[in-house]
Amino acid sequence: MADKKTDETLDEKIEEISIEGLAEDAEEFIGDPLAEDDELETIRAERDEFRDRFMRALADAENSRKRSERDRREAEQYGGSKLSRDILPVYDNLKRALDAATAEQREQAAALIEGVELTLRELLNVFSKHGITLVQPAVGEKFDPQIHQAMFEAPVPNTVAGDIIQVMTEGFLLHDRLLRPAQVGVSSTPAG
Repeated sequence: MADKKTDETLDEKIEEISIEGLAEDAEEFIGDPLAEDDELETIRAERDEFRDRFMRALADAENSRKRSERDRREAEQYGGSKLSRDILPVYDNLKRALDAATAEQREQAAALIEGVELTLRELLNVFSKHGITLVQPAVGEKFDPQIHQAMFEAPVPNTVAGDIIQVMTEGFLLHDRLLRPAQVGVSSTPAG
């Protein structure tokens, strides 16, 4: 009986050792599940951070592409604005020369006047070709501060305050931008 009891105790001990050994082996093989969860969360956080950085870099690259495309278009359209402004006095002088010619002078120097008119017309064609348009206000039109520059104000009978009463120089637009405002005189409220 003592043998039987010893065998049972021995069997229990072997089973106990086997179960503890298996648990230790399994833990060693599988690892700590809590540590794995932490490592997995760390990897997910890194992944999310890299995805966020990638998306930001992608958005920055797209914004840079759009900005450079816009800058290129603007340079193409408005790059010649300085040269255009420098040529405007040529137009003004040709126009003044034609306006200053009297009927008698036009008769005597018809070929010269025709040459100046042709030169002025060609200059306007070149302007048009490059997107430069003439702003020609007329006496009686309303003053528009977006395209006109008031050089003086004077009370003129039979006018309304804000009416153009004189045009000194014409203005110019380069595509949709003002290159030079038209210089005008504007009526103030007439003295009553």
